[in-house]
Amino acid sequence: MKRSKVKDKHILARRADSRDEEVGRRVRSRRLESRLSQTELADKIGVTFQQVQKYEKGVNRIGAGRLQRISEALDVPITFFFDATPHAPARGAESSPETVFGFMQTSGSVRIVKAFHKIKSAKARQLLVGMVEELAGA
Repeated sequence: MKRSKVKDKHILARRADSRDEEVGRRVRSRRLESRLSQTELADKIGVTFQQVQKYEKGVNRIGAGRLQRISEALDVPITFFFDATPHAPARGAESSPETVFGFMQTSGSVRIVKAFHKIKSAKARQLLVGMVEELAGA
């Protein structure tokens, strides 16, 4: 009986958790920013696009060597994928706050941010933010 508890604990320890989900969100965000498809990233790191999907959703954990290849393919330091805060919310926690990377999960979001940063006029950017906030509240 005791042996099976140890085995179960070991299996649970190897499952993906909220930290893996956050790393996956950051991989997806950076991939979209780099305008790479899942297939293109998969080719660069030597896996299938389905595996990239699983990484991005946090279903599968990313090993250290593979994360290094991903950081090289996406041209970011490996530390990019880790949160600066020492804690992570529990998996499936309803009250956990959204992260910036959570908001950046669509190509539309990434395109808007990139276009926003190309606007030279601070006044125009300020007006745009006000307009978007007004639309969001409507």
